[in-house]
Amino acid sequence: MNDDAIQVAIDEVTAQEAELVLQAFTHDDAWRLGSRLVELAVERDLPVTVDIRKGTQQVFHAARPGTTPDNDSWVERKVRTVYRFGASSYLVGLRARAKGENFNAQQGLSFQEYAAHGGAFPVRVAGVGVVGVVTVSGLAQADDHALVVEVLREHAAG
Repeated sequence: MNDDAIQVAIDEVTAQEAELVLQAFTHDDAWRLGSRLVELAVERDLPVTVDIRKGTQQVFHAARPGTTPDNDSWVERKVRTVYRFGASSYLVGLRARAKGENFNAQQGLSFQEYAAHGGAFPVRVAGVGVVGVVTVSGLAQADDHALVVEVLREHAAG
């Protein structure tokens, strides 16, 4: 990805985060989001792990065939990145790339603890802020991110 493409991606993801602010987020919402992500993964035969957090509680988790325990590690590291920086793991990584820097080196954070790779998206509630994280791991980072955005858009549309 060249500098122009990185900036286009940053602008697109920033707009997605502004667009996808929910009015509420319950355990039932997490179940619906997770179930829909798994449904699409089955339809498309995608080897993904799906994880949804409400605060620090893991309220949904599913792993499809083709995933390994390493996907769970990726989920944990992406989730930590969202909670620490208040932005999607993809956006955090893109911002570092735009500066020509390695995210982990730039922030002084261990790669074993934080991953600024696409797939973890903050759940924001209007008037509250970040209350959870929806994560997909198993595809290329842009594809992980896109799948989460697709389902969040469906959910937000009602």
